Amino acid sequence: MTNETLRQILTDKFGEQLTEWEEPYGMLTFRAPAEMNLKVLQFLNDQQGFNFLTDLTGVHYPDRTDEELCVVYHLHNLRANIRLRFKVYVPVAKPDIFTATAVFSGANWMERETYDFFGINFVGHPNLIRILNVDQMDYFPMRKEYKMEDPTRTDKDDEMFGRG
Repeated sequence: MTNETLRQILTDKFGEQLTEWEEPYGMLTFRAPAEMNLKVLQFLNDQQGFNFLTDLTGVHYPDRTDEELCVVYHLHNLRANIRLRFKVYVPVAKPDIFTATAVFSGANWMERETYDFFGINFVGHPNLIRILNVDQMDYFPMRKEYKMEDPTRTDKDDEMFGRG
């Protein structure tokens, strides 16, 4: 199986709903509508042998109106030794997407971590609670909503750490 054949298979199945095809560093990458994430995951798992969810994470794009948050899935077909990446975007005002735990049980903690740091709500998740940050935290620290540290602070200079 090659990237070209896989792209053709996905295009035949889902048509023009899949967009933004790329191959950075040889990895097939595409975008799917948020409401289709489970259909695409299920098809890739059941029909194409992508039965290993390597990674699931989020990205915050504050300048993308109505698609500020992105969920990125990395899948691996171990038999054909091919990997792919697909992305879905949701608005920060309603960051809801269906959980992938029914297709990949390993998505459980990855989705909890993505929720914890980006605030993406995985609808149907069996236990969507914070996993690394304290429960009382009322913000999502990986969102780009906060100013960078003050570069003039002297307590963080290299000299303070023996590197100066």
